[in-house]
Amino acid sequence: MSVEERPAPADDQPPLFTRASRALGWSMASTIISRLSTLAIGIALARILGPEAFGTFAVALVVLLAVLSFNELGVSLAIVRWPGDPREIAPTVATLSMLTSTFVYGVLYVSAPVLAGALGDPGSTTVIRVLGLSVIVSGLVATPVALLQRAFRQDRKTIADLVTNWTSALASIGLALAGNGAMSLAIGQLTGSLAGAVLFILFAPQGLRFGFDPAKARALLRFGLPLAGSSIVVFATTNLDRVVVGATLGPTALGYYVLALQLASWPITVFSQPVRAVLPAALARLHHDPPAMRRSFLSAVGLLGSVTLPACLLLAAASDALIRFLYGEVWQPASVVLLWLGPLAALRILFELFYDYFVVIADTRVVFTVQLVWFVVLLPALYAACVLGGLGSASAVQFAVALLVILPLYLASMRRVGIAPRSVAARLGPPLLGAAVVVVVALLVARVTAIDLVVLGVAGVAALAVIGALGYRLRHVVRELKTVG
Repeated sequence: MSVEERPAPADDQPPLFTRASRALGWSMASTIISRLSTLAIGIALARILGPEAFGTFAVALVVLLAVLSFNELGVSLAIVRWPGDPREIAPTVATLSMLTSTFVYGVLYVSAPVLAGALGDPGSTTVIRVLGLSVIVSGLVATPVALLQRAFRQDRKTIADLVTNWTSALASIGLALAGNGAMSLAIGQLTGSLAGAVLFILFAPQGLRFGFDPAKARALLRFGLPLAGSSIVVFATTNLDRVVVGATLGPTALGYYVLALQLASWPITVFSQPVRAVLPAALARLHHDPPAMRRSFLSAVGLLGSVTLPACLLLAAASDALIRFLYGEVWQPASVVLLWLGPLAALRILFELFYDYFVVIADTRVVFTVQLVWFVVLLPALYAACVLGGLGSASAVQFAVALLVILPLYLASMRRVGIAPRSVAARLGPPLLGAAVVVVVALLVARVTAIDLVVLGVAGVAALAVIGALGYRLRHVVRELKTVG
């Protein structure tokens, strides 16, 4: 029997909601701790290695992320979605995951020289091959991780994730201090993955068992292959910038770009994900009442905009001081990238809300169309910007495409389902005004003093004050979303 053919069990059980809530709490704590750890580790490694070695690792990381998007063909997700006892499919999933991951790594090993050359750094071939071994580790732990998620054991997953991150960090920093360059990051990443794999296997409810049932394998592949194809499309759109920058401007420029991208992703991770964890459930429960669903969506837009717009524009306005203070003068070229990726992060957060809304109302055609248009428009524009204008133009053109093409496309689609663009604009008006205040404060302080810590301190306090005022103004929205969700 296929995944789709099994009846879904009832989910309106208090124990399930309790376990899910506890899992969400652990997930949020893990995300915040992980992001703080990543920031500290990234600062240390960036200062030790410098842009060139960091860029070589970034080239290898782009390749790794590409193959990880489809390496086990999406079959492990069937464990989370499986209506029956996951033990009946876990051995087959484990076998398929290992077979496909090993095959993918074989292809990666052979093609590493071509991929390294295409991304502008032929010298990264060995780094790609070493880092790529993480693909096999990922296939090995795919089933245990899915079993932990199925059992709502985010507490155990958090422990394994932290061990992975810190093992990787300590190994990478030690090897970097010993003068191993970009290879220190590859070996450190692989070491961390292996350490985490041991814990994932030990923590999983049924451990790791291999087996093969042809009938279940066919059902799993029918389930997983469309997800793998979708993952490739999403990867192509979300990672197009890194591929083009690396291929046209080389590894050093890619190092600057990836560093700025990591900072720009902070508001998305810290602020957007908790709201998105509540919003889809809240909207789904209002599916029988479209006007109420639209009101809740618009309230969420205002709430998330109140938090993220000041934070994202702060990153842009204080980009020079932030990069210089955290990473040093040698990384200063990354500030022009952060200048544009900060506002782009704000748009991406808004787009994620649009995405969630269309998924809830089962209009995924819009999501696919937007992703396709985004890719088709951005590819030539980004290539031309890199060739003609360099790193600053490459980041600016991404913001321009998102603002002038993708935003109108989403707003037009929202109008079609009953949400007028002016309603969205009305919710975002106060946050935009507050963000403008933060930008003005940051720029004025930067003109008065050259002390980066003072600039960041004053601008940060201004941003927190604005976020606090806007959040207090919308405190009822949080209560409403919790009540509905």
